[in-house]
Amino acid sequence: MEVKIGVQFAPRELVLESAQSPDDVVKAVAEALKADLGVLSLVDEKGRRVLVPADKLAYVEIAESEQRRVGFGAL
Repeated sequence: MEVKIGVQFAPRELVLESAQSPDDVVKAVAEALKADLGVLSLVDEKGRRVLVPADKLAYVEIAESEQRRVGFGAL
C-alpha cells in the first residue's frame, strides 16, 4: 500500500510503500493526532521507520499500490 504524507513547511511530500493495512495506518494517524506531542510512526516495506510530529502533519493519503503495467498491449 502506498502512503503519502504531507508535512507543513516542507516542499515535498513523504511517499512510502507499507505492508501495513489501511486500517492500521488510519489507527496510527488517529492515535498520533490524539496524543499531546504525538508522533506518527509508520514502517515501510524495507523495515525503515518514518516518524513525523503530529502537529506538523498537513495530510495523509492512503492508496492501494497499483500494479505496474509493462508492454504495448497492457490495458
